[in-house]
Amino acid sequence: MKTATDSMKKAPLEEGTVLPLMEEFYTIQGEGFHSGKAAYFIRIGGCDVGCHWCDVKESWDAKLHPPTSVDQIISNAAGFPGKAVVVTGGEPTMYQLNYLTMELKKKGIQTFLETSGAYPITGEWDWICLSPKKTMAPRPENFEKADELKIIVYNQNDFVWAEKNAELTGADCKLFLQPEWSKSAQMIPLIVDYVMNNPKWNVSLQTHKYMHIP
Repeated sequence: MKTATDSMKKAPLEEGTVLPLMEEFYTIQGEGFHSGKAAYFIRIGGCDVGCHWCDVKESWDAKLHPPTSVDQIISNAAGFPGKAVVVTGGEPTMYQLNYLTMELKKKGIQTFLETSGAYPITGEWDWICLSPKKTMAPRPENFEKADELKIIVYNQNDFVWAEKNAELTGADCKLFLQPEWSKSAQMIPLIVDYVMNNPKWNVSLQTHKYMHIP
């Protein structure tokens, strides 16, 4: 049975004034449309999408990551010259993100979201990167919100999966195919050929891994 104290402890998380922070760092965005841009990354713990090739499985269990004041996170981000924040996970849309984005925008910081689209999207975003996963499909309304569709290519069947998802996006959505890191050597030649034959798509690489930065 929940007590009044339990409800009080839960309220800040529901309101989005605290978040289970896994890590935060200033770096160069390595993937997709904004690749090469200086940005402050906020990685939020908690994810039940369950991609077998996920390279941050340590983010899945939210209980491993301490509830952290969003005001402190914003203060940390504002201390760097690059006025762009990437909110990623885990799956950040499991949480209420209105307060985070509202306060970042007050400081003139652009807000970029990386999400599987499996949950409702809250917050005010300058850019939404939708990266659908087969284990938990995006909510239909999130395709319309996507500025960028990023499909991770693990095998040849993922090209079919990519086209099915692209059909659901808006006309202005940027389309990217990105090799899953452990399969890069096998998948990059296939992606190159596919994009050359289907030029509505672009190639995305995890350039931060080549540069050996976070």
